[in-house]
Amino acid sequence: MRVLVVEDDALLGDAIQAGLRQQDFVADWVRDGVAADLALETATHAAVVLDLGLPRRSGLEVLARLRARKDCVPVLILTARDTVEDRIGGLDAGADDYLVKPFDMGELAARLRALVRRGAGSATSALEVGALVLDPATREVTWRGEAKALSRREFTLLHAFMAETGRVFTREQLEEKLYGWGEEIGSNALEVHLHHLRRKIFPGVVQTLRGVGYVMPKELP
Repeated sequence: MRVLVVEDDALLGDAIQAGLRQQDFVADWVRDGVAADLALETATHAAVVLDLGLPRRSGLEVLARLRARKDCVPVLILTARDTVEDRIGGLDAGADDYLVKPFDMGELAARLRALVRRGAGSATSALEVGALVLDPATREVTWRGEAKALSRREFTLLHAFMAETGRVFTREQLEEKLYGWGEEIGSNALEVHLHHLRRKIFPGVVQTLRGVGYVMPKELP
């Protein structure tokens, strides 16, 4: 799951990015409101962690511009402003959740998963496709009742396919989900991850459509 972190404090921003990556998120990080606007207009993210006290453009301005574009990406406001009025203002401006600093990284990750799950209309965290089960909260994957050990990127890739079975993804779309800004992408890295998924689960878990892309069938045996 790829998320955008908007935080001007260098130490906190770096810690959030590192913490979310440990939780199997692909986390991009920008430090001011103008950069946040640009990122939200040019890249696709599953959710946004947004500070309010930003340089160049405030978090509330960023949020207002986002909603004015009819962009419904879930936004979690992360701020030191903890008055009731601040929370009401942020939620009324279009935020989906609110977390006050200091916070627990596990709670932040859980809230982000809940926001994305709610946006997809799912009541439970686990994804099930036939005998394949993936739980983002515990990062566990089972196939026909047997636990499967996946790398972080294998897990992220499988999560993307299971969240939208039947959808054909291009190479570029999958790489965008797997890699954040500045991360090097090997020429055959995607094929390697797919090979490992097919070997660890079963060969037909993801199908290659020559010249088109990749798809997980809506039904698995």
